[in-house]
Amino acid sequence: MTGIETLDFSQNSFTSVPSWFVELKTLVYLGLSNNNLTSIGCFISSILKNMCRLKELELSGNRLRKESIGYGDLSTCIRHDLENLNLGENEFDDRLPSWLGQLENLGNLDLQDNFFYGPIPSSFRKLFNLKKLYLNTNRLEGDLPNWMEQFVNLQILDLSNNNLKGTIPQNLLQLVNLQELNLSNNNLTGTIPRSLDQLVNVTSLDFSNNHFNGSIPKGLNQLVNLDWLDLSRNVLDGRICIDFQKLVNLWYLDLSSNNLDGTTTVEESWPLSIPNMWYLNLSHNQISGSLPENIGHIMPNLGNLLLGNNHIDGSIPKSLCQVDELSILDLSKNRLSSKIPDCWKDSEAWEEINLSSNKLSGAIPSSFGNLSSLAWLHLNNNSLHGEFLASVRNLTQLLILDLGENQLSGTIPSWTAETFSSLQILRLRQNMLSGTIPSQICELSSLKILDLSRNNLNGSIPWCIGNLQGMTFEAPNLSFTSLVAESPTLSPAFPPTSFFDGTGFNGSAPKDWQSEDVIEVMKGSERDFIRILELVVMMDLSENNLVGSIPTGITLLNGLHSLNLSNNHLTGELPIMMGNMRSLESFDVSSNQLSGKIPSSMSALTSLSQLNLSHNNFSGPIPTDNQFLTYDPSSYADNPYLCGSPLPNKCGYSNQVQGSSEFEDDEDSKKDKLEKWLFYFVVAAGFATGFWGVIGTLRFKKTWRHAYFRRAEDLADWIYVTTAIRMAKLKKW
Repeated sequence: MTGIETLDFSQNSFTSVPSWFVELKTLVYLGLSNNNLTSIGCFISSILKNMCRLKELELSGNRLRKESIGYGDLSTCIRHDLENLNLGENEFDDRLPSWLGQLENLGNLDLQDNFFYGPIPSSFRKLFNLKKLYLNTNRLEGDLPNWMEQFVNLQILDLSNNNLKGTIPQNLLQLVNLQELNLSNNNLTGTIPRSLDQLVNVTSLDFSNNHFNGSIPKGLNQLVNLDWLDLSRNVLDGRICIDFQKLVNLWYLDLSSNNLDGTTTVEESWPLSIPNMWYLNLSHNQISGSLPENIGHIMPNLGNLLLGNNHIDGSIPKSLCQVDELSILDLSKNRLSSKIPDCWKDSEAWEEINLSSNKLSGAIPSSFGNLSSLAWLHLNNNSLHGEFLASVRNLTQLLILDLGENQLSGTIPSWTAETFSSLQILRLRQNMLSGTIPSQICELSSLKILDLSRNNLNGSIPWCIGNLQGMTFEAPNLSFTSLVAESPTLSPAFPPTSFFDGTGFNGSAPKDWQSEDVIEVMKGSERDFIRILELVVMMDLSENNLVGSIPTGITLLNGLHSLNLSNNHLTGELPIMMGNMRSLESFDVSSNQLSGKIPSSMSALTSLSQLNLSHNNFSGPIPTDNQFLTYDPSSYADNPYLCGSPLPNKCGYSNQVQGSSEFEDDEDSKKDKLEKWLFYFVVAAGFATGFWGVIGTLRFKKTWRHAYFRRAEDLADWIYVTTAIRMAKLKKW
C-alpha cells in the first residue's frame, strides 16, 4: 500500500489502529471518524510528522483521550500541507496542544465536543489561513484573546458551551469575512459592542445564555445579510430596536429571557411586512401593548410565534388563523382577554397552542378540531366555559390536554384508546365537571398524569384504573420525538453547519418535551414541572364527591410517584398490596371515611416521603418500620382508633372499632419493654466495669494503692504551697 493516497475507514466499529499506519507516507486523506477508537497505536502528532502529503485527517466521533495527542514539534513538510483536522466528539481531557499552532496552512480545525480545558493557546495566532474554527462544547476558560484579529480569513467561529469570561474584544469585530459567530453558553459580560456593523458578511450571531447587559446595539441593523440572531437568556433591557425593513433576510430571531420592554403595536415595533420570519421568540420579557390585527399578514411564513410571559393585552388576532405554516403558538402568561377566535383552518403543521394563564373567556373554538396534528394544547388558567366539544375527538395526536382552572361544565366524554392513543397528560382540575369518571378512561394506555381534582365528579373510581399501563414500569416510551423520528428537529441553541448550507432545514420546529410545563400539586404544594415533565407519573382525583372503595387494581400502578384521593367520600380499607407501588413518593387519602388497619406492606414504600391519612377512621397500630419512623403526627390526625408512635395514645388496650371490642396484641409495647431492659443492663454493666476496674485494683494491689495515695498527697502539698506563695505575693503587692 505504499502508493495509496486515500484511506477511509469511517463509520465502522474499529477499536484501535495499528502503529504501522504512520508508514503510509503517501496518504492525502485519512478517515477514521465515527468508530470506537480508544487508541491509535501512536501519537496524532507522530502521524502528522510522517505523513508529509496529508491534507485531511478525520478522527471525530471516537473515544480518544489525551494519551493519543502527542507533543513536540511537527515536521516542516506537514506544516504547509495539512488543510483539514477534525478531532471533534472525542474524550480529550487536556489543554489544547501547542503544536496545533504549527499547522500554518490549516483551513478547518474542529475540536468540538471534548474536554479540553484552560485558555486558548497563543500559538493559535499563527493559524492565518483558518476559515472554520470549532472549539465549542469544551471546558475552555479565560478571556477571549485579542489576537484573533489575525484570523483574517475566518468565516465560522464557534466558541459556545465553554467557560469563557470577560468582554467581547473590539479586535474580534474586525474579522470582516466572518459569516457565523457563536459565543453562546459562556460567562461573557459587559455590553454587546456597538461596532457590530463591521461584520458586514455575518449571517448568524448567537450570544445567548451569557451575562450581557445594556441595550441591543443599533449597529445590528446594518448587518443586511443576517438571517439568524439569538440574544436570549441575558440581562438586556430597553426597547427592541430591530429594523426589520433592513434585515429582510432575518428568519430566526430569539430575544427571550431578557428585560426588554416596549409595545408590540404596529406603529412602534412592527413594519408592514417581515416576509421571511419563521421563528420569533420574545417570551419572558416585559413587552406590553397589543398584538397587531394583521400580524398573520405581516409574517406570512411564520412557523413559531412565542410571546409568552409578557404583559401583552387585547385580543388574539384572527389573522393568526390564516398563517399556513404556523406550528407553535405560545401566548401564555399574558393579559389577553375576549374570546379565542373560531377560525382555525385545516392544517397538518400544528404542534402546539399554549394560551394558558390569560383572561380568555367564551367556549373552546370548535375549529380547533381541524388541527389534526396538534400535540400540545394548553388552555388552562383562563375563564373558558361550556361543555366539551365533539370536535376535540379529532385531535388524535395529542400528548398533552390541559384545560384546568377554567369553568368548563358537563361530563367527561367517553374517550377511548382510538381517540387518544398517545395522550400522556390529561389535566381537567378546578372546573365544574359533573357525572362519573367514565370507565373508558382506562383505555388511555399512554396516560402518565391524570388530574381530575377539584370538580363535582361523583360515583366510584373505575375498577379498571389499574389498566393504565403508562403509570407502570412497563409503560411504552412514547414521546413526540419518537412520533416524528423521521423528521429531525432543530436545536434552538444553534443549528448545525449543514443548516446554513441549506441542506439541513426541513421545516421542523425546535420543540420537544424539554420546554413543556404543567403545574401539579405534589407533596402538599404546587409545583411547576418543566424539563422533567415526561418522567412525572401521578394521579389526582381529590376534592370531588367520589364514593365507594379504592380499587385493588390501583396497586398495579407501580410507576406512580404521587396519588391523591383526598377530600372525597371513599369508604372501606386501603388495598393490602399497597406495598407494590414502590415508586410512590406522595400518598394522600385524607378527609375520607376509610377504615381498617394501615397495611403492613406499606413499610416497603421506602421512597414515600409524604403521607397523609388524617381525618379518617383508621384503627390499630401504626407500622414502625423504615419511613414510618419519620412522619409527622399530623399525618394521622383525627383517626381516634389509631395507636402507637408518633401518636400519644399507646397500643395494647381494647380498641372500640365500629361498635365492636377488639383486643390488640401489642408487639410494639413488647419491643419497647425489651429495649428498656437492655438499656438498663448496659448502663449497669458499664458502671460495674468502671467502678471495680479502679477500686478493685487498689483493693487487691497494695503497692499501687500506696503509690496512688502518695501521688494524691504530693498533689495536695503542691497545691497548698503554690497557693500560699501566690497569696503572699498578692498581699505584698
